[in-house]
Amino acid sequence: MIAVLQLLFLILFCFLAVNIIYLFIFSIAGRLRKYSPYTVLAEKKRIAVLIPTYKEDAVILQTVTKAVGHNYPAQSFMVFVAADQLRSETVSALRLTNAQVEVMEFNGKSSKAKSLNALINKINPKEFDIALVLDGDNVMANGCLEKLNAAFSKGYRCVQLHRTAKNANTEMALLDGLSEEINNNIFRNGQRSLGFSSCLIGSGMAFEFNKLKEIFSIPSILENAGEDREVDTVLIKEGIEIEYIPDADVYDEKVSSEQVFEKQRLRWLEAQQNHINMILSPSYFKGGKDKNFWNRLMINLMPPRVLMIAVFIPIFAAAMIFRFFNLDLLRPDFTSWLVLFAILCAGLVISIPSRYMKLNVLAKALSKLFSTIIRLIRALFQMKPKRKEFIHTPKTFTE
Repeated sequence: MIAVLQLLFLILFCFLAVNIIYLFIFSIAGRLRKYSPYTVLAEKKRIAVLIPTYKEDAVILQTVTKAVGHNYPAQSFMVFVAADQLRSETVSALRLTNAQVEVMEFNGKSSKAKSLNALINKINPKEFDIALVLDGDNVMANGCLEKLNAAFSKGYRCVQLHRTAKNANTEMALLDGLSEEINNNIFRNGQRSLGFSSCLIGSGMAFEFNKLKEIFSIPSILENAGEDREVDTVLIKEGIEIEYIPDADVYDEKVSSEQVFEKQRLRWLEAQQNHINMILSPSYFKGGKDKNFWNRLMINLMPPRVLMIAVFIPIFAAAMIFRFFNLDLLRPDFTSWLVLFAILCAGLVISIPSRYMKLNVLAKALSKLFSTIIRLIRALFQMKPKRKEFIHTPKTFTE
């Protein structure tokens, strides 16, 4: 029995070590990336800005108004809105902007993928070169479309913009925004620094128009409530390199309460579980497999960082109990576990942007860390990987 426990501790340590060292390496790489900013070009590609929205009456008008007024030549872009279950007065207000608004009605369950598919099929593909996908709460900073134009002119076929926090009105929103920036450094900047494709987020992502239309006609993506992972996989398997533009900001509302955090993470966990089931199937390994394929496989099998942190709590508690009763069960020794935890913390701290590196800001954000661990564990027990309906998280911040 003792030998079995020791082996289990050792296996857990090795699993965590592989993931934590990976995070640490890409954290450093993200900070060292040599990025050459994209400049304004005279020749303009035609861009369709696609905004699927579901019950987001509180924020969608601001998003569309800002998008329509973006500083890119008006004749070279158009804003399209997929209005799913919006109030009639909201639809009427949207139609007073220069956006093209399409009211969506689905016989089955609503989803972002279905809205995008329906919206794309109402647009003449000959009129646009690029399609940019925004969420209903996203607001583009000036210059986003110019930088997209330059990146696609350079030959990229898919580009992820820098999604960043729109709000910091609560401790929970601060922590969520901090988490997103850590992800940006590791899974986007770090990936590009070491020659890999950036990971997609789900919004603020742009594609060749016809490629997006092709992807969002795939049945499995249309039925997927967390489609961004599968979209990412399709691109990687087709050998399409994903660029990341760190100075093209797309402001995204962060969750302001623990209840909304739990719902959002439940959706993400179910999406990850479904994706893991897909990538472990034999069909996933058919076709070409380059460095991006194996790298993405590693990322998709990686547990959430919050869960990694959570694992160390019972490990350290067990170590104290073992020491008190003079039991030699922990493998490797306590010092090794402590060093591993320190590497994890160092990798996360390295990835934090300077604007968050203030004592009062970090204190507010980290004050919610323990409660988010509890919420994430609760979400684990509520998972239904076969769930088809979209778990909606309300957006209300418009300042």
